Amino acid sequence: MTQSLVSPYRRAALKGVLYQGVVALAIAVIVFVCWGALAAQSALAGGVIAVLPNLVFAVYAFRYMGASKANQVHKSFKRGAGLKFLLTTALFLVAFKVLAVAPLWLFVSFIIVTIVHWCTSIFFNH
Repeated sequence: MTQSLVSPYRRAALKGVLYQGVVALAIAVIVFVCWGALAAQSALAGGVIAVLPNLVFAVYAFRYMGASKANQVHKSFKRGAGLKFLLTTALFLVAFKVLAVAPLWLFVSFIIVTIVHWCTSIFFNH
């Protein structure tokens, strides 16, 4: 029973992450055509930094549903949010320490993809 309650919410969250991934790839392609490989690599990195933590959160947070699982729901959301924050921080560190990135395109892509995540719940009926 609880699995059937979780399924539509998990599906909606994963659909939002899919929209983010498509937008991140589109941004990288557009940036590649207009500004070259380094800018595109940076834009793609920014997109991945936005998408991957949201994917981890969606998978982790929507494991339980229902009043009988309220404590587990609360814990899974809390842990999912913590993992999302830590993963986002780690990915930014990796981007700046390991990759050669153009910070402008990294942040522009990250911000646009993050805004897409907010807008999907407003404009699309999952």
